[in-house]
Amino acid sequence: IGEFMTNQNRITLTVTEAANLLGISRNLCYEAVSKGEIPSLRLGNRLLVPRVALEQLMTAAIRKGGKNDE
Repeated sequence: IGEFMTNQNRITLTVTEAANLLGISRNLCYEAVSKGEIPSLRLGNRLLVPRVALEQLMTAAIRKGGKNDE
């Protein structure tokens, strides 16, 4: 629980943390980041997912009923 509470206070997530929150594999999350499906930023060697961007992505998906653009 301690680690989860600490993660809630951060404005960025690692790709692994984002994958865990989304309930997908780390590899699938890295693939989605590389395709631009999940917003990310690179700081030095770190690849991070902004929490607010992930929340906006999920909100948009919910509004669309979970359907993709195709």
